[in-house]
Amino acid sequence: MTVTRPHLLYTAWGFPPSRAGGVYRAVATVNAFARSGWDVTVLTVPRELFVSSTGGDLLLEQRVDSSVRVERLAVSTPAFESDITVWPRLRARAPELWTAWDWRHDLRRFPEPAYGRFRPELERAALNIHSQSPVDLAIGTANPNVDFIPGWTLHRSAGVPYVMDYRDAWRLDVFSGRTLLASGSRAGRWERTLQRGAAEVWFVNEAIRSWHVDAHPGISERAHVVANGYEQYDVPLAVPVRAERDKGLVFGYIGTVTDRVPLNALLEGWRRARARDPRMRSATLVIHGYAGHFGTSAAVARELALSDPGVRFEGPVSKSTIGKVYAGFDALVLLLGTGRYVTSGKVYEYAATGIPIAAIHDPSNAASEVLAASPARVATRSLMPDDISDALVETAALACSQTPADRARAQHWAGQYERSRQLNPRIDALTRLVTREPLS
Repeated sequence: MTVTRPHLLYTAWGFPPSRAGGVYRAVATVNAFARSGWDVTVLTVPRELFVSSTGGDLLLEQRVDSSVRVERLAVSTPAFESDITVWPRLRARAPELWTAWDWRHDLRRFPEPAYGRFRPELERAALNIHSQSPVDLAIGTANPNVDFIPGWTLHRSAGVPYVMDYRDAWRLDVFSGRTLLASGSRAGRWERTLQRGAAEVWFVNEAIRSWHVDAHPGISERAHVVANGYEQYDVPLAVPVRAERDKGLVFGYIGTVTDRVPLNALLEGWRRARARDPRMRSATLVIHGYAGHFGTSAAVARELALSDPGVRFEGPVSKSTIGKVYAGFDALVLLLGTGRYVTSGKVYEYAATGIPIAAIHDPSNAASEVLAASPARVATRSLMPDDISDALVETAALACSQTPADRARAQHWAGQYERSRQLNPRIDALTRLVTREPLS
C-alpha cells in the first residue's frame, strides 16, 4: 500500500542565504522533516534581500535538502533597503520621521513594525500553496511574528494544525526580563489568539517556556522545549586536541559581535590574565563573526580587537566549514549578553567540539543550565575583569592538560544536544497527529 507523504508548510523570514542566528534552526527543521518522510514547502523572502543588505552565507543554501521546495515572496522591504539612492527624499532627509510614518503600513495589518505589512501576502501565498498541494501541518518560526500567520490562516480556513516556534520571544525582552508589550495590547491579544489555536508551541529553553506558560496557562500541555542543539556539517565538530598547543594556546570566539556582548569586559580580563599567567602570555584570542547584525560596526570591533596584540579579529566563517576553524582552537570563549532567558545556539556547538570553554557571561543566564554538567566548562563568577581573568587562566590550564580521552568524554556528554535528538520527538508526535499512523 502506498503511504501518502504528509505536506509541511514552513514559514521563515530568515532562510538561506540569511546569516541570522535562527537560520540554522530553520534549515535543521526542514531537513529533519524531509528525512522523516515529509514533503516540505518553505515560504520565505527573496534571497537578494539578504545578499544586498545584511550579507549572506551562500554555502548554507547548499545544506537545504534537495527535496525541499522554496517559495519566495516578491515583497518590498524598506527596512532592508540599504541603497540610499533609491530612498524617497523624506527618508533621506528625516529617516526616523519617515520610518515612523512608514510603519503605518505594518501596524494596520499586524502589530509588528517593519513586518506587519506582509500579512496579506503571506495569507494569499499559504492559501495558494494549500490549493495546489493540501497542507497537513504548518510551522511558523519567529521572529518576525508575522511568520505565524500562514498557519493560523490555514487552520481557520481548512482546519490545518499549526506549530508556533519561538526562537526568541515577542513580548519578553530576554536580556532584561522586562515585558515589552502588555497582555492587553494588540500584540498581546494576537499572541493569545495564535497560541490558543496552536497544536504545539515550541521554545528554545525552559526559562522562556515558563514565562509564556505563566502568561498563557492554557498552553501548558502544548508548550514544549525544543533546544537549538547543533548539527554536523562537512567537517565534524568533534575536533581532536591540537598538537601545536604547547607553542601557544589559541582561544576562539565565533559569533556576532553586538553591543549586548561584553567584549570590553572580556578584553580587560584578557589583558589581566596575560599579565599574570605564563600560559596566557603566549596565548592568542581569535574573534570570528560579523560585527553587528547588519555588519555596520566592523570598524569598531576591529578597533577593540587591536587594543591588545594577542587579539585578532578575522571576520565571519561559513557554518558549513566551521569545523576547520574549531580545529585550530585550544579553548573557546562563550561570550553572551546578560539575561536569564538567554541561551544562544553557539552554546551547543561549542559543547559539541569538546574544547574547554571559558563561559564569560552572567551566571544567571540560561546557558549556565545547559553547560552545568559539562566536563569542559569553566564559568566566570561575574563579569568583573578579575573574575574573567581567573576564568581565562583556569581555562588555559584545562586546555594545556586536556587529553584526547578527556576531549572524547566532553564530546560524548554533548551528544545529547545533537539537533535531531531535539527535533525527532516532536516530528514523531506531529506525524502521528496528521497521519494517525507511523510512516513506512
